[in-house]
Amino acid sequence: VQLQASGGGLVRPGESLRLSCTASGRTGRNVLMGWFRQAPGKEREFVTGITWTDGFTYYEYSADSAKGRFTISADSAKNTVHLQMNSLKPEDTAVYYCAAKGTYYRGTYYQPYQFDLWGQGTLVTVSS
Repeated sequence: VQLQASGGGLVRPGESLRLSCTASGRTGRNVLMGWFRQAPGKEREFVTGITWTDGFTYYEYSADSAKGRFTISADSAKNTVHLQMNSLKPEDTAVYYCAAKGTYYRGTYYQPYQFDLWGQGTLVTVSS
């Protein structure tokens, strides 16, 4: 399975941006995909994740920094997740990485080492 992320770019503070990530290849019944970000000089941090089973029963969970402004959604038929980011701030500037857990059964995961598959990263710059 490979992950391909897209949608980054340069936006002004207060604007919105939508990132997408598609997993190619065969996935299991239970899927966990999520987004991390890494700002210059900082560690990679969890943003938000979503799980589904047999294409249904979606469950989203987010870091506190993402709640209220960022929304994750998924199209299980396409193995695609989207990250809708609203009211962007300069501190949201980072490389955003799509990630997935290669073998997933249940639960929520927040640490980078708990994810096996990574996309190439897409740069989001928020600046006036």
